Amino acid sequence: MLSAFPGDPVFYFAAIPAVVLLGLSKGGFSGLSTLAMPLFALAISPVKAAAIILPILIVQDWVSVWAFRRDWEPRNLAILAPAGAIGVGAGWLMAARVDEQAVRLAVGLISVGFVVFMLLRDRLASGAPTRATVAPGLFWGAIAGFTSFISHAGAPPTMVYMLPQKLTPRIFAGTSAILFAIINLLKIWPYFALGQFSRDNLSASASLLPVAVVATFAGVWLVRRVSADRFYGAVLALTFIVGVKLIWDGAWGLAA
Repeated sequence: MLSAFPGDPVFYFAAIPAVVLLGLSKGGFSGLSTLAMPLFALAISPVKAAAIILPILIVQDWVSVWAFRRDWEPRNLAILAPAGAIGVGAGWLMAARVDEQAVRLAVGLISVGFVVFMLLRDRLASGAPTRATVAPGLFWGAIAGFTSFISHAGAPPTMVYMLPQKLTPRIFAGTSAILFAIINLLKIWPYFALGQFSRDNLSASASLLPVAVVATFAGVWLVRRVSADRFYGAVLALTFIVGVKLIWDGAWGLAA
């Protein structure tokens, strides 16, 4: 496993592809952001990686909020946002109290779980539309907050909950954008309390932000020109491989 730090060329070797994936995800290739954290976590501590990515996500999220400010579903948001806050708290407790290798293991498991979900998600959209109900929403919202805190991968749990509702694409995207804008803001204090908003980390975030902006526009351009099936197939395969590698590193580190 690599061990890099902001300013090290090895750091940028992992960070730039991760941030490009974040930008492409915001530009139209939804789901690519789930691979960003596993790539980053190959080079540095998962908690440090998540803290560096967070300011970039906040900027991107609020651009998305502006774009979808009239397209969101209030009942879903009212259920998922408080549950997401609980999940963020649980993720904070885990990151503060357990070994770094356990966090790396969790990121790997989330990555592999995301691949399994993506392979099965079409089944969720079949059947009659469901409605936003409280108990499932609280459960999946809490899971989304937890996975978002650990690896910025809160989308799959919310998709499990919202896809069966068969919302229009804009309502789905707008509700998700506002939800994760809220959740990402809720992460600021926990990451600060963990000591992860150091000058080096914030400088690394600032240096990567232009890459994220360019990648976002590239995603808007590419989404109209690239075969989605082939592209996602390659990304899912890579996500699975990197996830397995992180599971191995985390499990081996805990056993050592």
